[in-house]
Amino acid sequence: MKTNVLFLLTLVCIGSFTVNAQRGVRIAYIDTEYILEKVPEYQEATSQLNDKVQKWKIEIETKLAAIEQKRNDLSNEKALLTKELINEREEDIDFEEKEILDYQQKRFGPEGDLMIQKRQLMQPIQDQIFAAVQDIAAARKYDYIFDKSSDNVMLFSAKQFDLSEQVLRSINRSSKRNQAQTKDELKAAQDEELIPEINETLDERTKALEERKAARESAVEKRRQEILAARAAKKQAAEAKRQKIIDDRDNAKQEALNATTKTNDTTEPETKTDSTVTTSTAKALETKTRAQLIEENRQKKLAEREARKKELEDRKKKILEDRQKAKDSINNNN
Repeated sequence: MKTNVLFLLTLVCIGSFTVNAQRGVRIAYIDTEYILEKVPEYQEATSQLNDKVQKWKIEIETKLAAIEQKRNDLSNEKALLTKELINEREEDIDFEEKEILDYQQKRFGPEGDLMIQKRQLMQPIQDQIFAAVQDIAAARKYDYIFDKSSDNVMLFSAKQFDLSEQVLRSINRSSKRNQAQTKDELKAAQDEELIPEINETLDERTKALEERKAARESAVEKRRQEILAARAAKKQAAEAKRQKIIDDRDNAKQEALNATTKTNDTTEPETKTDSTVTTSTAKALETKTRAQLIEENRQKKLAEREARKKELEDRKKKILEDRQKAKDSINNNN
């Protein structure tokens, strides 16, 4: 069936294309399911219907559970009942079960309450969608408008040919018009009813300009990133070069210091004349640090002070001894 429909549609399109070869065939599509999801009235009515369906299901499941319990009770009591009572109760259970199944069919059957209320719910929205599609097709001179959510298979559909949003706006405008309470609200809704004409050439030109602008901005951004990356790489290379110079300088200093230390350690003592000793002492003093010289001077002054102190103590002791000897001599003479 679907193959036949597609074949007929293909033939119609080819025929129309031949007739309108100079003008070109204009084709668009809508998505009914998407439109229904966006209509508040339909969603509210669907929610109410789902609540009602849930209540029907609970009611049927409760009754079926009661029937099943009666069957179990009868099975347990068969040993205590006569055959006539058993047959009578089985007939009652079967009758109740049949009533429940008939009730289930009435609610959920092909012609049941659920299908009827769905059709009643869908019909006004479908009429609005059909009217909006007719207005848009007439205003914009479309040759064909398909429904994406129908049984006809659409292997590909470009977004630019989707009229679902426009149909949805048309339905919302109609809803506002029906709900208008004042003249101003009615006039605003009627003004909103107008379907704007689309200048496709201008739209294509605008789209092309936007694409070129986006490409240019992308190229500028790419170039800016390249410049920033090159600048960062150059800065990193300069920093590495500077660090290498500092490291080489420190290594040279360390090597010179190591060489000096090694030379001083490997020098063997020799017997020298007074002039040679003096020269060596002078060189040794030159190699001493300032802190070492200060410490040596301090130790030298301390030694001199101790020597003077000891000299004074010795003189004092000698004077005391001489004085004591004089006293002893006087005492001996007396």
